[in-house]
Amino acid sequence: MKAAILILSDPKSGSEESLGRVFNALATAYDFKRHGDEVTILFNGAGTRWIGEVAKPEHPVHDLFEQVKDVVAGVSCGCADVFGATEEVEKSGFDFIKDNPVPGTSGLPSLQSLVVDGYTVLTF
Repeated sequence: MKAAILILSDPKSGSEESLGRVFNALATAYDFKRHGDEVTILFNGAGTRWIGEVAKPEHPVHDLFEQVKDVVAGVSCGCADVFGATEEVEKSGFDFIKDNPVPGTSGLPSLQSLVVDGYTVLTF
């Protein structure tokens, strides 16, 4: 079993729904990981803003994030540019993913590559 968890929710929305989505994304990754399945997490779209939030020890999902951060593939480079998350991502040490050279961007993750590699893509 191979799963790619794509986090798209926006922490700046300030809604419980957004927090619920990132919580469930990380919990799903944890579930796959604890069962020994191959899992990877990608932060994409406005979800690139989560990197700076979940790294804070006082954040409600910080402890869960610490359990799965080793399976984070990285953060969409182009999306981090658009959504103003580049500086926070650089501080975090996570990789920028840009293997899909979308014109007019610095590159995004290739979901096509993940599907070809047998991953089921789950979006949150």
